[in-house]
Amino acid sequence: MFGRSGDLRELDTALRGADLHPALVPEGVKLTIVNLMKDHWPDEPPSDAYRSMAQLFAYCIAGPETFEQANGTERRLDAERRIEAALEAGDSFDAQIVLMALHAKLISAEVVEHYGLSAD
Repeated sequence: MFGRSGDLRELDTALRGADLHPALVPEGVKLTIVNLMKDHWPDEPPSDAYRSMAQLFAYCIAGPETFEQANGTERRLDAERRIEAALEAGDSFDAQIVLMALHAKLISAEVVEHYGLSAD
């Protein structure tokens, strides 16, 4: 009854699936992710939404090489395409995830440098 919410348990599972241990992500960041997802999908996130978000978030944190070693080339390329599209779109769900990783100071320095990210 007083355990973790289903949303947070699902997020933790998705993070593990992307080779990012949930303990490495502060609870406040996880709560923000869950709230962003609820804002983006008011009814309920689709079944693959947590997995997809976790892949992008894990790429931001691990950086391209480490992420590719754990998740493969195809997923690395997909994450990179999503970041590029997010930078072009400006205000999208993926852009919010990247920005949150940046603001939380969890993002890989390599990702910041490669994409010229800043928290202005």
